[in-house]
Parts: sequence; C-alpha cells; structure tokens
Amino acid sequence: MTNMVWKRNEVESPCVQICVVHPTERICTGCYRTIDEITRWSKMDSSERAEIMEDLPTRKPRLSKRRGGRAARINGS
Repeated sequence: MTNMVWKRNEVESPCVQICVVHPTERICTGCYRTIDEITRWSKMDSSERAEIMEDLPTRKPRLSKRRGGRAARINGS
C-alpha cells in the first residue's frame, strides 16, 4: 500500500467563496468569473479554464466602487 494521493491534473477554481454578482458588470466580485463560466467550470477542459484564469486580472478594474451605503451617508454624498 502506498501513501500516494490521486490528483487530477486540471486548473483549480479561482473561487474564494465570496459569491456576489456585480449588478452591472454581471461578474462575481470574488473570483471575477461570469455566471456562465461559474456554471460551466466543471465541464470545461483545462485549456479553456487556463484561458479564463489568464483573463481574470483584467476584469477587476471593471468593478467600480458602489455608490451609497454607510460611507456615502457619512460623507453626505
């Protein structure tokens, strides 16, 4: 018997368990994937996942700060 653990050779999910979809950009504010990408992730092959992973950092700037909330009330905005 060996102590080897079987591992799949595939791209890991970028999920950080902060699952909130931005209301206008329609991407998750935690992992920056679209709803379609999240839904299809387990069915994608490694090359498609890698392509999405490469694109994720470019999506972060699209998420503008939300207006309103406590900070806006305090500042009178």
